[in-house]
Amino acid sequence: MDFDPVKAAAALLDGGARILQFRHKGFWSRDVFAQAQEIAVLCRSVDAPLIVNDRADYAGLLRAGVHLGQDDLLPADARTVIGSEPIVGFSTHNPGQMCAAQSEPVDYVAFGPVFTTGSKERPDPTVGIEGLRMVHAVNSKPLVAIGGITRDNAALCWGAGAGSVAVIGDLLTHPCSHRTLRERMEEWLKL
Repeated sequence: MDFDPVKAAAALLDGGARILQFRHKGFWSRDVFAQAQEIAVLCRSVDAPLIVNDRADYAGLLRAGVHLGQDDLLPADARTVIGSEPIVGFSTHNPGQMCAAQSEPVDYVAFGPVFTTGSKERPDPTVGIEGLRMVHAVNSKPLVAIGGITRDNAALCWGAGAGSVAVIGDLLTHPCSHRTLRERMEEWLKL
């Protein structure tokens, strides 16, 4: 994306986003951390939680929640870093992982990729709507559908039991501007 992450976050929050994730897979330089700090301030100003991807240490510094993958710090260990209040989410990709997640100290469990996704270099196998429906039956925590979610298929996820969806690609507009991102977020909220 060619658009500054802080400006993008401001536009999405102006459009009504209720939660944002700072998804940074590379090295956390001072500049990256400074961007995350600015986004955290923006989120707090509208009472929208900020979630940091993978890194409980940076989430703790930012007073944010954390979203963990299967190879990241265990949720119980992340809780020792960020405490009991911030949100902890946990990605799962098959029924076994979903069942194991039920005993973890997490606020929500993500499941997917439901559809083909371009946001990961090596995505897990696609689980489809039936896979989402199947894990919904064994899940007792808030369920977030992940992977390839668009305005065209989000309703299928909600119909299969997901309480919410995580979106990356379908939020981004080309070209990116404050107006186009805000309007795209407004479109999502109308679904």
